[in-house]
Amino acid sequence: MTEQEVLDSAYAMPLTRPAYPKPPYRFVDREFVIITYRTDPAALARVVPAPLKVADPIVKYEFIKMPDSSGFGSYVESGQVIPVTMDGEPGSYTHAMYLDNFAGTAAGREVLGYPKLMAQPRLDIQSDCLVGTLDYNGVRVATATMTYKYDAVDPAKVARSMEESGYLLKIIPDVDGSSARICELVKFRAQDVTVKGAWTGPATLALHPHVLAPVALLPVLEVVSAMHIVADLTLDRGAVVHDYLAGRTRRGTR
Repeated sequence: MTEQEVLDSAYAMPLTRPAYPKPPYRFVDREFVIITYRTDPAALARVVPAPLKVADPIVKYEFIKMPDSSGFGSYVESGQVIPVTMDGEPGSYTHAMYLDNFAGTAAGREVLGYPKLMAQPRLDIQSDCLVGTLDYNGVRVATATMTYKYDAVDPAKVARSMEESGYLLKIIPDVDGSSARICELVKFRAQDVTVKGAWTGPATLALHPHVLAPVALLPVLEVVSAMHIVADLTLDRGAVVHDYLAGRTRRGTR
């Protein structure tokens, strides 16, 4: 394989059979349970990177079931999203995400910079209740319950909220293993959003300490609201809005 052939085919690892296809990624019948809760402002300040600013001491804990995901198949995610502003524009920062699919983990981390780790999330319907759980190697980390299709919500309003900007901190290490080759704030948006149903209702959320899945470091002080959503959407390419390494000389260069 010539150097030009490498450049012509290289977009992800491994070279000869990348772990995931190129974007865009289409998700059909993507099901969300999102529990919004109030947390400790000081805890939020320790994890949200500048130049993002915390809007309120609020966290959205998500369970997402994705039965039809282009290139990835069927899998489940769970994690924390924090409402923020960037230059006065409202958006959200993805702080933590755990899932049970390697291709989705690799693509999320390498393409856009999602903070994804492998774990065992679940989202099920148990009689008249939605139940979300997150286990990390068999240890329970999070448990959520929500009433099933309790009060309907306007799908158009929900779709507009889902189209707001999202932010990710993309970090790729350098070959020295101790510094970053890439350290960027990435902005993205969900596109072609079709909300097939949305509901609100009573909910509970319990987070449990775990050294490798520290979601409990953003403690639940009060559950504010909950949403259950079924939607189709597309995730495409993002854009770099802040480069933390701009103007710096990379280690090992002269």
